Amino acid sequence: MAMDTLDEVVPAPLTHLSGDERLFRTTVREFAEENIAPLVHQMDEEQQLAKGLLPQLFNLGLMGIEIPAEYGGAGGRFFEACLAVEEISAVDPAVGVLVDVQNTLVINAILKWGNEEQKKRYLPDMATKMVGAYALSEASSGSDAFALQTRAELHGDHYVLNGQKLWITNAKEADLYIVFASVDLSAGYKGITAFLVERMAPGFSVGKKENKLGIRASSTCELILEDCRVPVENVLGEVGKGYKIAIETLNEGRIGIGAQMLGLAQGAWNHAARYAKERKQFGKPIAEFQGVQFQIAEMAIDIEAARLMVYNAARLKDAGHTFVREAAMAKYFASQTAERVASLAVEIYGGSGFVKDFPVEKYYRDAKIGKIYEGTSNMQLATIAKLMLAAVK
Repeated sequence: MAMDTLDEVVPAPLTHLSGDERLFRTTVREFAEENIAPLVHQMDEEQQLAKGLLPQLFNLGLMGIEIPAEYGGAGGRFFEACLAVEEISAVDPAVGVLVDVQNTLVINAILKWGNEEQKKRYLPDMATKMVGAYALSEASSGSDAFALQTRAELHGDHYVLNGQKLWITNAKEADLYIVFASVDLSAGYKGITAFLVERMAPGFSVGKKENKLGIRASSTCELILEDCRVPVENVLGEVGKGYKIAIETLNEGRIGIGAQMLGLAQGAWNHAARYAKERKQFGKPIAEFQGVQFQIAEMAIDIEAARLMVYNAARLKDAGHTFVREAAMAKYFASQTAERVASLAVEIYGGSGFVKDFPVEKYYRDAKIGKIYEGTSNMQLATIAKLMLAAVK
């Protein structure tokens, strides 16, 4: 069953989008289906992006969606970045997270906290050829992000960074890293500072690449800083205010992960629905059995609810409204939905769903990370509860 036919049967919520947004989404969808879909299995098996895919993403403007035109970017909005992540993730969530980290974390941080010199130096390249990575996590600081131990000491006109970062997305492809380090460990979170570290910086290296359960084409590596020299002009924002950058950027990034998980769920549903109409048992397609119909319906309901939550959070962000609670809800619910929908998709495929010759087992593997990175499900629940209870009088 062709994708356009499926869209006619179960249309995406076009009423939520303007004409320009629909056109943008359609363009990204067609690109993903034509250029990414044929490479998904190969990239998953080889655990790396296919050669030539990155330039295509840059050429289409998907790696610099919110970068203003004056710096060579598309001049789009955060909502459009989320649409791109959603549509790409429906085909391959591993490529989706590459686009997500680039746009919702790295570029957003530079746009908001970078000075004019830093924007002129990095944003034109990030719009056309430079991949970015966001380096906060360490062995001792996951959910407790501010327990980081990477140190930064001022030596004249530069800082010397020492430490190790773990689980850094885009690490292999990146040429620019936002690295969080403390200028004073005794000061706790008030010592944390963000640095723009270039790949060729003396004392900087990319270490082990992780062998992961899912999103295997997305590189996840350790970063090693051994007397890494970073010029003072590469401090992002203010010294000692890195914690503020981390908190606010991750709040935005959670909407992006919500979009990734939303796209994943939609992609798994698309495959399951088509298969249910094609697979025959007892003389008729399994889609005609009520038990399967109920599963298809419940999956679609959860996906629609997740979409509404993700879109709402993204639009609140673009409008300049408070969105922390909505971002946490969207990230939590979309990741729950992705895992549940992908699991049911495997069951609808039956034995075929359990083998790599068919697409849904990969969605199932890819879904698990949604509950973990950029804030675990428990951390989202804690945030939601805190904000909801604070509003009770």
